[in-house]
Amino acid sequence: MEATVTTGSEENVWGGGNEPLGASYGKMMMWFFIVSDALTFSGFLAAYGFSRYKFIETWPIADEVFTHFPFLHGVDAPMYYVALMTFILIFSSVTMVLAVDAGHHLKKNKVIWYMFFTIIGGAIFVGSQAWEWKNFIKGEYGAVELKSGRILQFLDEGTGERVALADFAKNIEGERVTQHPNDGVWYMSESSLPNYTVAEIKAGFEANPNIVARTEMSDENGQKTILSREETAERLEQATYVVEGANLVHNEYGNRLFADFFFFITGFHGFHVLSGVVINIIIFINIILGTYERRKSYEMVEKVGLYWHFVDLVWVFVFTFFYLV
Repeated sequence: MEATVTTGSEENVWGGGNEPLGASYGKMMMWFFIVSDALTFSGFLAAYGFSRYKFIETWPIADEVFTHFPFLHGVDAPMYYVALMTFILIFSSVTMVLAVDAGHHLKKNKVIWYMFFTIIGGAIFVGSQAWEWKNFIKGEYGAVELKSGRILQFLDEGTGERVALADFAKNIEGERVTQHPNDGVWYMSESSLPNYTVAEIKAGFEANPNIVARTEMSDENGQKTILSREETAERLEQATYVVEGANLVHNEYGNRLFADFFFFITGFHGFHVLSGVVINIIIFINIILGTYERRKSYEMVEKVGLYWHFVDLVWVFVFTFFYLV
């Protein structure tokens, strides 16, 4: 019995010739990339969700971490700037839609303007994220790390407001080093020291009777547990390190994993936005040079538009999971 041989052409098999499923290969590949990237981000956010659920009692409160706003130093503005960043990024997605629509109608000048606004929006978002990183790394109040790895933050007992280490630490003269020669033969360099020592924090605490500490632990109302003076003094005896800001090892805001996820997830997304801005600039230059006008097709704008909308959509999830929930 002879085998049945399909005699249909490749065009018949795909039903779209060189445009499988009615889409060009370029758009198909962009969709494949988006799906694979969406799975990657889903994995990151799922890991964040599991970690947060596991350490829910010690997880920092986002409203108390992201309180900075440009030109408003010292003003408590919880989440305001993050919300503004999100609005700018979503607005850039709107201008991208308009650019794609103008491309369909072969209106070159409109495509140029809408792409320009999209690039500006993306650049503002990337710059804002870098500024937010700078503030997160630098910190504002500082804290003390205990032997257990837990964090103690300081408050004014009367007002309940956070107090920075600089406001009550007592200066103690003396030489400070990070490591001694007997710490290890591999010692090559040293990291910068915190601005204050544990001894200076203890001395400042003793000299300021209004200072108390709060722990990472949340109570039944979701508020961090505030210690009495006696409890604060007792916990300070276990202090080993002064923390200012956050990095991958120390974190003044609370649970270390919070900073790790912040750097990893927002950094990965920021890299996507930065890549999108660069690609948009390349397409923007091609539009000005009339490349797509001569082709009578602005499909490249549509393809980068898919990527840009994906990046915006991912940020909506990151914003919701990381900042709002």
